[in-house]
Amino acid sequence: MTDAQPVYRRILLKLSGEALLGEMDYGIDPAMIRRVAREISEVRALGVQVGVVIGGGNIFRGAGLAEGGMDRVTGDHMGMLATVINSLALQDALERLGVYARVMSALKIHEVCEDYIRRRAIRHLEKNRVVIFAAGTGNPFFTTDTAASLRAIEIGADVLIKATKVDGIYSRDPVRYPDAEHYPSLSFERVLREDLQVMDATAIVMCRDNDLPLQVFNLNREGDLMRMMLGEPIGSQVANG
Repeated sequence: MTDAQPVYRRILLKLSGEALLGEMDYGIDPAMIRRVAREISEVRALGVQVGVVIGGGNIFRGAGLAEGGMDRVTGDHMGMLATVINSLALQDALERLGVYARVMSALKIHEVCEDYIRRRAIRHLEKNRVVIFAAGTGNPFFTTDTAASLRAIEIGADVLIKATKVDGIYSRDPVRYPDAEHYPSLSFERVLREDLQVMDATAIVMCRDNDLPLQVFNLNREGDLMRMMLGEPIGSQVANG
């Protein structure tokens, strides 16, 4: 246990399913999920309570299936099940490091994980267990970004942290446009007004209306999550004002 004091007591970390691809084209890269688990473990060792929401885009994406002609509700349910697969994989990676973790699903799948119950989730966090929220909100037509905002608000997180492939929020895609402007801080209103594609609009509005700060950082820069916990200005922050 380090003597450093974290600036946050409880966080909700949002990971995309694509983040688990690593060097692979499909599925879960074992090396990548081990690194993510290690960084979460290090943050937990600071005394920070950690909740996680993972997408399922590395396996299935409901909206994409719907575009191909599948019923949207069916496609979204398949996407929710993909998030359960990713959540179980992260739970396993954390437990291999000696970290207690619980997967809580918005869909009832008693044989493999717990049902999501808010009070039980908070109790797990208070016992320093990592809680992985699976199956989105349990409803079709809602993204895992919205699920992350919802769960962060429900558990009383101090901040919602979104892991991406770039180091924060830009005026446009910095991969395609090297001259894109980086925004170290901005308001929720500006994100919505300029349609900056940080998260979907529903998630942004929920954060704004519940005064939940949003931090965006590059998951591929190892150690940035820990530095963020210690108060270093990492990535971009979105807040009211």
